[in-house]
Amino acid sequence: MRSTVKRVEIEARKQLRAIVRAYFLSLDEAARDPARRVAWCTSVGPCEILRAFGFEVYFPENHGALLGARKVSHQYIPRAVAAGYCAESCSYMTSDIGSAIAGYSPLTDAFGIAGPPRPDLLTYNTNQCREVQEWWSFFGKRYDVDVLGITPPPHLGTVAPHHIAFVRMELEKLVATIEKRFGLQLDYDRLGEVVALSSRASRLWCQVLDTCRSHPSPFTFFDGLVHMSPVILMRGTQTAVDYYELLLEEMNSRVAQGVAAVANERFRIYWEGMPVWPRMRDLSDHFFDLGAAVLASTYCNSWAFDEFSGGDPLTWMAKTSTEIFINRDEAYKQRFLRTMFHRFDIDGAVFHNARTCPNNTNSRFGMAQRLRDECNIPILVIDGDLSDVRFFSSAQTMTNIEAFIEQLEERIR
Repeated sequence: MRSTVKRVEIEARKQLRAIVRAYFLSLDEAARDPARRVAWCTSVGPCEILRAFGFEVYFPENHGALLGARKVSHQYIPRAVAAGYCAESCSYMTSDIGSAIAGYSPLTDAFGIAGPPRPDLLTYNTNQCREVQEWWSFFGKRYDVDVLGITPPPHLGTVAPHHIAFVRMELEKLVATIEKRFGLQLDYDRLGEVVALSSRASRLWCQVLDTCRSHPSPFTFFDGLVHMSPVILMRGTQTAVDYYELLLEEMNSRVAQGVAAVANERFRIYWEGMPVWPRMRDLSDHFFDLGAAVLASTYCNSWAFDEFSGGDPLTWMAKTSTEIFINRDEAYKQRFLRTMFHRFDIDGAVFHNARTCPNNTNSRFGMAQRLRDECNIPILVIDGDLSDVRFFSSAQTMTNIEAFIEQLEERIR
């Protein structure tokens, strides 16, 4: 049954719409201006270097998520399959490639622009997955531009100094290649400024997420999927810093006034894994109606980096990009989740088994069961996908969620 209680809308979202629109319009203008350059970058890639060089930066993963959120990915994935890509490889990648082949972009509907900006350079970091390398290679050939990458050691337990030194060396090579290719000279003072802005926005974002420790929580995972845009798309800019100062002020005010993101919050849920972009509104509404606040996640914390306190900006970039959750081993991930469950006073957790994203699915080798036993909380594993709605059953998932909430109710009787 749908709740008759209305959500309290987040006022900062009005500002968010304006700055995201300005970001995409600026990208479109840059792509049409011979005096400006555009670089494509992975979401936890070396965007600070690109911005310090003066590139406008575009993130194709955002386009993949937007295709999913608009519920059209499944229409374009077959185009990529016809071009030789496996239907069960990353649906961000296949939907993005398929939409490019078809000549469609949701950016046209949203902002009135032709689509993604034509790149002068593509850069990636495989700290997320190998797929980004293959994805960027497709567009490198399509646009006949350089594809440059960082390849840190994967599946790390402890991130040792020699790991950071290796990645820093790769970043230095990236800088040297860009300087030679474009006839530029990196201003390391400017890089330090960009890194400081990146770090500041990231810490503010972390503080926003930490307000969810309050009872009731003023913010949810589903809110986070909307409001994380600046820390990805505009990381390294004053715009992102200003936005998160505004959002944090509003969240702190909500905490002080006891404003709940989920009215009559009964249960506190952790979301582990990728979003189900085509069904996030449906999931958000269902949890809301059940009085369950999905208030913390690994996904939104992926851009909550350590603070930059001066020193060598390349070392900070090497460290933060190598330490991210998705690049760590099973034991580290399990310890991290155990800490998060305690930190946010979690009653239960949902693990998303994303069909086309094995790299960010952590329910396949017994972790969900181990954490259930260690933490003594119910854990639900749902099957789905980040973008391809064909791998998700709404009826089955909603029924499973209801049964999961009944488990939580039994524990408090």
